[in-house]
Amino acid sequence: MELIRKVAQVVLGLALGYAGIGHLTTNRQEFQAQVPSVLKDYADFVVVASGVVEIVLGLSLIGLWGYRVQVGWVVAAFFVAIFPGNISQYLNGIDAFGLDSDTSRLVRLFFQPLLVVWALWCTGAWRARKAKPPVTGRGDLEQDTIYG
Repeated sequence: MELIRKVAQVVLGLALGYAGIGHLTTNRQEFQAQVPSVLKDYADFVVVASGVVEIVLGLSLIGLWGYRVQVGWVVAAFFVAIFPGNISQYLNGIDAFGLDSDTSRLVRLFFQPLLVVWALWCTGAWRARKAKPPVTGRGDLEQDTIYG
């Protein structure tokens, strides 16, 4: 099972890197269509910035194994942060990435939570959260001070 998680983590990292490169090159216009109308004046900046973030997150998923739990939480938070763009695309009926109907744009919305789950599952972030022992007392603090 651990091998499957690691493979899924690398695949997610490659997908994020690929999408990030697309933000900066061939799919820049398509990604601008997903920027919420509130940010339309900054659409190009939002697309470039999110592309750079996606590349960094993709590389982190692939190369920072020692921090995989933390990276998993950051990737999941990123997927949540960009979700308003998908909602905006649906609400405004914007065609991009072959999503040329309200039905296809609506169905797309249901895949974003799956990406969040994928990030948390493959990095072990969700499992690590549940396995963490509760913090009790702070008695050892007294010994750690410069006066102790």
